[in-house]
Formats: sequence, structure tokens, C-alpha cells
Amino acid sequence: MMRKILIALIGIVLAVLLGFLFLTGFAVADSRSNFQKILKDHWQEGLRNGPEFATSLGLKGYADKLRGGSLQDIVARDKYNRIILKRLSTIKVSSLDAEALINFKLFKRAREMQKEAYDFKSYLFPITNREGWHMSFASMPARSSYRKEEDYINYIKRLKEYPRYNKERIEILALAIKEGYVHACEPMKGYEKSISTHIVTEVKKSNFYKPFETFPKFISDKRQDELREEGAQVIMNIVIPEYQRMYDFYTEKYAPKCMDRVGAQYWPNGKAYYEHRVRNYTTTNITPQKVHDKGLSEVVRIRREMMDVIKQVKFKGDFKAFLKYLRTDPKFYPKTKEELVAYVSRIAKKMDGQMPKLFGRLPRLPYGIKEIPADIAPKTTVAYYNGGSPDGTRAGFYFINTSKLKSRPLYTMEALTLHEAVPGHHMQIALKNETDLPNFRRYGGYTVFTEGWGLYSERLGLETGFYQDPYSNFGRLSYEMWRACRLVVDTGMHYLGWSRQKAIDFMSENTALSIHNITAEVDRYITWPGQAVAYKTGELEIRKIRAKVEKALGKDFDVRKFHDELLRHGSVPIGTLIEIMDIWLKPQVK
Repeated sequence: MMRKILIALIGIVLAVLLGFLFLTGFAVADSRSNFQKILKDHWQEGLRNGPEFATSLGLKGYADKLRGGSLQDIVARDKYNRIILKRLSTIKVSSLDAEALINFKLFKRAREMQKEAYDFKSYLFPITNREGWHMSFASMPARSSYRKEEDYINYIKRLKEYPRYNKERIEILALAIKEGYVHACEPMKGYEKSISTHIVTEVKKSNFYKPFETFPKFISDKRQDELREEGAQVIMNIVIPEYQRMYDFYTEKYAPKCMDRVGAQYWPNGKAYYEHRVRNYTTTNITPQKVHDKGLSEVVRIRREMMDVIKQVKFKGDFKAFLKYLRTDPKFYPKTKEELVAYVSRIAKKMDGQMPKLFGRLPRLPYGIKEIPADIAPKTTVAYYNGGSPDGTRAGFYFINTSKLKSRPLYTMEALTLHEAVPGHHMQIALKNETDLPNFRRYGGYTVFTEGWGLYSERLGLETGFYQDPYSNFGRLSYEMWRACRLVVDTGMHYLGWSRQKAIDFMSENTALSIHNITAEVDRYITWPGQAVAYKTGELEIRKIRAKVEKALGKDFDVRKFHDELLRHGSVPIGTLIEIMDIWLKPQVK
């Protein structure tokens, strides 16, 4: 009898255990599928709310639309973001595998940062001294492909959408004025020129007309004329009047209300807002004061290396005199735009040939070199990179500033080109777009990694035969010093009460950048708080990780394998990068 009871009890226990295991397995599978559903839903919502981004990816169905920018749209996006956060809270994290857990952490962090940004009303800054919706819209013709008739039809539809698009954003600027979220006066001087350059009286002089200058041969002459005529009418009667509307609002309403002091600290809840920006851009919990102190220590270290180069060239004079020499001697500067473009082109091609020494995997997508458009060149930085389309129909481009040639020293061009093209931004971004990572990682990223990699890439020239000319090496050091100074002046102005002039003076005393470049950079930092501290923060962390791996592996260290692993996970926060590289390193350590 007891035997039967015991067998029955064992059967019950086994049944309960199997049921528990079944339900647990179901719950685990359910959590995984729910998380994947959240990612898919969020991605689709992002495409719906960001049709320009969808078009840049080569996706169909969005090319005739423009992103909504009204306060109602912004509130709706915040509401949706909070719904996503609530859905994430239901996921059983312990049920996710290692890769899914990384995705979960990254996705949740991004949503939390978006929520914080909304709470700090960051949407009230739709412009900076180098950016604005009118600029991104004006760049649309060059960033789009026109290979069939439908592309021209969709382009015209987008032009017709501009009045709504423009009106909504002007209303946000009006709200910003009302609530005290306006930029400082000095950095915004001349901003109206970025608007007025598009107010033309002849349609063929408009940037928006360029797509109608050429057509694929299979479109009939008659249809070409029809599209050209319709496009011209829309540009002259709809688009240009809207640029005039923005010009009037900016010059008559916004500019007169500019802030006579610089720094986020003077906006409502400004210090807390800046702390948020530093957390967001560094992906750490570092304080602005610690960022400032790190910058000061880096300035001292880099200055010592710069002094070594000055001794190497046997210059008769002190550091200040050497900087003056670099800024004023004509031999260091290009005489024509063509000379500058040819110079950076040779550097880029030389680096192309060195890439297999540094990487086992190279991107399929090529890159090209273009001049920065004249309407934005005077106020923007010395160069930048625009990624290509993931569908392979548009290459990446390294844009070089050919305005104000007396402020574009040739001795900085090796470092600049390695940063913006290869092995810098093009390498990292093109590879990221070719991974099988979740979409939010393939097409998103973190400034601290992206720009940290760019700055780290400048140093890779030391390993591949660049900087043989000591002046070019000084240019590299000056660029590194530039990023170290950013840690100091960005926190100084936005958190510690520095004036604009104090920031300019600090950078002019410590870098070989031209005064024009320094002024443009400082003005950029003033209207874009926190972003500038990401570069040096990321580079220092990448160098620290490499030093750790080199020490652990000794003679077995392979720089190609190290770089491949570092880049194959896309652009990630600092903490995630450290975790990933530690996991990769552990089984290799003997």
C-alpha cells in the first residue's frame, strides 16, 4: 500500500515539476517574443514618424512625406515612448540570452534618455548655430536618388509639404521664446544667411531645382518638361515664400530675444539639463566637474608632446610664438579649393591602401569626397561625414570645407581625413550598417563611440606611415588637444560660468587651430551643449580597452582581430563596450 502511495506521490511531483518547467519555458519564450515584438513595433513607428530617415534607408512608401513637428506630434511621440517603457517593464530579463540582454539594456537606456530629454524640453531647440530644419530640407535634393519618374513625383510632393513642415517648427521656436529657451546672441550672428541664401528670384539658382537639371534617358522629353515645369512652379510659389516666412520670423522675433549670456545654466533648470546632456553624450554618470578636470589633465599631457615636436623642428621661440608661426605662414595653407580637395584626396587614397593592415573585414560601400555646400560652409566645422544608404545606392561622403582657405592648414589634413573617412567614420558607420544587428543598433548609435572611434582613428596613422612630417604630427597633436580642450570649455561655459571669450582664449592658447576655426567651434559648443565632451571621453576609453587587451595577450595581440571585434557590435555605450570586449578577451587569456 505504501509503495503505491509513494509511486502516486512521485507521479504527482513529476507532473507538477514538468508543468512548472513547461510553464517556465513558455514564459521564457514569451518574454523573448514580446521583446522582439516591442522592437518591431518601435521600429515601424519610427519609420512612420520619420519618413525622411526611412527614405535614407532606401525603404519604399515614405518618399513623399515629411516628419511632423508640431507640439502635438512631439507630445504624441513622448506618450508612445512611455508606453514602450511600460511594455519593457513586463519583460522577464532573466529569460533573455546574452545577446538579447545587451539589446534590452541598450534599447531601454535609449528610451529612458528620450524621456529625460522630453522632460527637460529639449525639443524647444530645433536649431543650433549650424543646424536647422531649413538646412536639412535644403540638403534633401543631394541626399536623394532620382532614378525613375516616381522619384521626381515624390520629390515634388515633399516640396509641397514644406509649408506645413515649416509652420510647425516656427511655432516651436515661438514657444521657445515664450518659455525662455533661446540661444545666446553671439553664436547666432549671421544665422539668417543660412535662410536667405535660398530666397532667390530665379528658379535655376535654387538648390531645390538641381534634381530637374538631369533626367534618366528613359523618361520622355515631354514628361521631363512637365516635371521640370511643375517643380519650378512649386519651388517659386511654395518653397521660397516659406523660406521668406522663416527669415522674417527669425530676424524679427527670434534673434531680438537672444540671450546675452552663454551657457545652459542660464536656461530654466539649466544645470540639471546640462548634467543630463553630459550623461547622455558620455553614456556614463560622470559629473561635469570631473569631465572638466579630466580635460585639464589631458591638456597638460598633450602640451608636453607638442613641445617635443617644437624641439624636433628646432624652432627658435616659445609655444605661443610657434602657434603664431603656424597660423600666419602662407606655406601651411592651400591657395585654391582645388589644391585642398586634391591634398585630402591623396591622403584618403593612401590610407585606403593601409586598411588591410588594421582590419580583417572592410565595408562593401565606398566613399567619396565633396565640398561642404556654400550656404553652410562659413558657419560650420572644417569637415564632416555623411553616411551612405544601406541599400548601396548612395555612397558615403567626406565633406571638406573649402571656404576661408587661410583657416584650413594643410598640416592638419592627415588627422582630419583619417577621422572623417577611413579608418574613421566611413569605416565604422558603413560596417555597422552591414551587420545583422537589430535595426535600432544598425542605424542608431552613440556619439561617445562614433566620435571616440574617429579620434582614435587619427592615432592609427602612427601605425600606418602617416605623420612623417613633424608639422603634420603637430597637427595631429593639435587635433587631440582640440578635443581635450572641448572637455574644458564645454563644461566651463555651460556649468562653471565661463564666458565665450574665455573659452576662445583657452583654445587659442593651447591649439594650433586658426582663430576662425576656434571661434566657430566655441559657438558650436554654446548652441549644442554636451555633445563636444563625447569625443575625448570615447577615445580615452577605447585606448584604455586596447591597452588592457595588449597587456593580457602580449605577443599574441592581433590588432586586426581587436578592431574587428570592437566594430562588429555597432556603436554602443562605454559600459557595454567594456563588457563586450571583456567577454571576447577572457577565453584568449592563457
